[in-house]
Amino acid sequence: MKHHVKRPALLLLCAAALFSILPSWSNESYQPLFSTAGFFALPETGREVYNMNPAWRFYKGPVEGAERNDFDDRSWRLVSLPDGMEYLPTEASGCINYQGEVWYRKHFTPDEAWRGRRQFLHFEAIMGKSKVWLNGVLLQSHYGGYLPVIVDITPYLKYGQDNVIAVWADNSDDPAYPPGKEQAMLDFAYFGGIYRDCWLVVHNPVFITDPNYEDEKASGGLFVSYDRVSEQSAVVHIDTHIRNASNRIFRGRVVWQLYDHDDKLIFNLEKKLSLAAGKAHRVSGQSQVLQPRLWSPDSPHLYKLHVYVQDTNGKTVDGYYRRIGIRSIEFKGEDGFWLNGKPYPEPLIGANRHQDFAVIGNALSNSLHWRDAKKLRDAGLRVIRNAHYPQDPAFMDACDELGLFVIVNTPGWQFWNQEPVFAQRVYSDVRNMVRRDRNHPSVWLWEPILNETWYPDDFALNVVNILHEEYPYPYCYAGCDVTALGHQYFPVHFTHPLNGKGGAFNTDTLDPKISYFTREWGDNVDDWNSHNSPSRVNRAWGEAPMLKQAQGYAKTDYQYTCYDVLYRNPRQHVGGCLWHSFDHQRGYHPDPFYGGIMDAFRQPKLSYYMFCAQRPAKINPDLPAETGPMVYIANAMTPFSPEDVTVYSNCDEVRLTYGGNGNTRIYHKPQNHEGMPSPVITFKVAFDVMQDKELARNGKHADSYLLAEGVMDGKVVATHKVMPSRRPSRLLLWADDERVELTADGSDLLTVVAAVADDNGNIKRLNNYEIKFEIEGPGELVANEETFTNPRPVLWGTAPVLVRATTTPGEIKVRASVVWSGKHTPVSAELTLVSHRPALPIIADSEELKQLQNQSGDTRQARQSTSTDCERRIEELQQELNRLKLKEVEQQQSDFE
Repeated sequence: MKHHVKRPALLLLCAAALFSILPSWSNESYQPLFSTAGFFALPETGREVYNMNPAWRFYKGPVEGAERNDFDDRSWRLVSLPDGMEYLPTEASGCINYQGEVWYRKHFTPDEAWRGRRQFLHFEAIMGKSKVWLNGVLLQSHYGGYLPVIVDITPYLKYGQDNVIAVWADNSDDPAYPPGKEQAMLDFAYFGGIYRDCWLVVHNPVFITDPNYEDEKASGGLFVSYDRVSEQSAVVHIDTHIRNASNRIFRGRVVWQLYDHDDKLIFNLEKKLSLAAGKAHRVSGQSQVLQPRLWSPDSPHLYKLHVYVQDTNGKTVDGYYRRIGIRSIEFKGEDGFWLNGKPYPEPLIGANRHQDFAVIGNALSNSLHWRDAKKLRDAGLRVIRNAHYPQDPAFMDACDELGLFVIVNTPGWQFWNQEPVFAQRVYSDVRNMVRRDRNHPSVWLWEPILNETWYPDDFALNVVNILHEEYPYPYCYAGCDVTALGHQYFPVHFTHPLNGKGGAFNTDTLDPKISYFTREWGDNVDDWNSHNSPSRVNRAWGEAPMLKQAQGYAKTDYQYTCYDVLYRNPRQHVGGCLWHSFDHQRGYHPDPFYGGIMDAFRQPKLSYYMFCAQRPAKINPDLPAETGPMVYIANAMTPFSPEDVTVYSNCDEVRLTYGGNGNTRIYHKPQNHEGMPSPVITFKVAFDVMQDKELARNGKHADSYLLAEGVMDGKVVATHKVMPSRRPSRLLLWADDERVELTADGSDLLTVVAAVADDNGNIKRLNNYEIKFEIEGPGELVANEETFTNPRPVLWGTAPVLVRATTTPGEIKVRASVVWSGKHTPVSAELTLVSHRPALPIIADSEELKQLQNQSGDTRQARQSTSTDCERRIEELQQELNRLKLKEVEQQQSDFE
């Protein structure tokens, strides 16, 4: 659903360094929708969802008696969920994160309207071992950090008085549950805390159950599956599990209504229901949809399936809706992957994704998860591997919406414990990840095994059997490494292609009954101790290393799995996922993994634009993502930039003009060529820094530029212009929001980026300033001096910071300035953001909510010093005066040179 809203103006003056052609949807603000506790709420159904994220008391360390109601927690800090326990420096690898016990406590008073109804507390995830109490009563103990923790709190609520939820969590090493690996030996980081959302679901005693709470095979909640899918018709099969927690028999019906995106009713299906007190029952039905709009990566059409439980009078006692996509998935051995009854026309190229983000660890807001998916879809990717665990429901929602296939993984990495309890907990994880994600059309493949682990043969057979017990319908497939024990039970094997190379899990022979896929490609490490690699590049290292990374991911001059290689394979090798989409932290090495095509703040490297160039040049109106023609000059025209100019484009023809000499070079993409869709383009000796110097000395700065034009069918359809950045004179400030509104729910996060630029807005890539951020209004900076995140250094021209909205909607002003400003330092910049009222009501103690707002204000950086328009104007006038004075100095230096 698209909502047209008025957006705040953003200070974004660096157009010369950005694409000049906008995506087809750029004039619209796209507001994504996120499920809550596995569903989308409907009005007047008797079911309500409350946001429990704001105002939790937090303590780091062991505490005696913190589960009791009378425990005094007033000295504890107030936090909002998702919470990662701490702020981290941008470089947070090598096990510097806290490992140990933490406590959370939340105070609230139940609404009197809840009496006689049921209340479930739904934590999307709590890292590590956890226990949950309400009013001093232990209600749940849980092992594992990636799947829901659900608690029925109905019998334990105390109306008319303060209630306390207490949560204990421990993320320290424990081999008894998966992943199980010691964090100092781990290639990612667990981090910790209640790092995903918490919801309170209130409904009537007769209700649709939650599949992760009920623990019923292939049941619980809503289960939608498909059969005989084609462009002409499809069978939609629906199972709904209903529980009667009242003390009398319930008679009525279950109603399923399928709506198209424009709210057109596709079918109405009803089944009678008679349910004894205290009993639960699964009700099933199916309907045929004619001429269905099928879900695919390039046309991710979503229907809305409304589910109602109604009594004999037609009154709805429970209900909600799920977004579903009708599609079929088949792996046909040597005939490869088929989608919706047809062979998929090209290799599926994607990337792996760890869920961590700079500073906050795993505690991303829903909007950050959506922006991750959006950025990856913009890059033309069509499949994401959730390495190495089930990821946030908001990310899965985004993949449904944006047309990203997902490989869903069970938690695990290079670890096996012979104790039976470990395998049993893995089996539980497999069941619960299927129950949680089975209705997502984006699910392409299940990976129920432990990544890169030498587990026993019977374990592999068991997880395959469990998968099909939980998903006993068509279009369900699993994959594992080709050399792993028990691989014979899987229809999809992970390996590098025969013409590629890399990794130990490979085969030299292909089984015609098996389809193959490369789960990780691109990382070209020297050894597994040093971890030196031409593919691991910190964005701050600049052009030459980033160009090297991009070329290695595109096409190597030695045998290695790369984008080009994956396109030179028979259909039996279906595609592959790059390792890795974003830079991420890990435990077993002091350096973060730098192999992402974006950094930990999701700022793009040059390889990101190389990936963008592989997407189709045709605009796709069905995608809420950037599509269509693009061209990008991978050269900043600095004194150290290479004379050979690299350009990435998906256009048939690219013209590159250097304004210094007016020379235009032309590249024509080879017709009917094999390999990657759009090879890297290199224009030899196209930039001469001495020519730029000559133009600058003659005052002809505007004549020094590189202009790339992408041409299709004889027409210029995309352009990109780069100019050398001159004297740094101002800061730029913009929100990396992907046109998604900031929500005033106490949780929502947004990246704001500062850049150093010259008078014309050209970003000064070679710069070592420190930037100080300040904030005013209902928001806070997720940064501090302790973690070197505020002030923070400028790296490759930019300095990002995270902003969190409070629970009060309104205008938020963010200011960026240079630390130790003087007469000649760049002018500061200010950006106004607007946070909007949340859709869901918030449950929290009113006094603690006020304290949380005040606490946010107390932690802001120099709140009172945010400059006025008048002060900034004075800075600008000072710059003008200095320029005039400098003219004499410049002339003297020229005279005496």
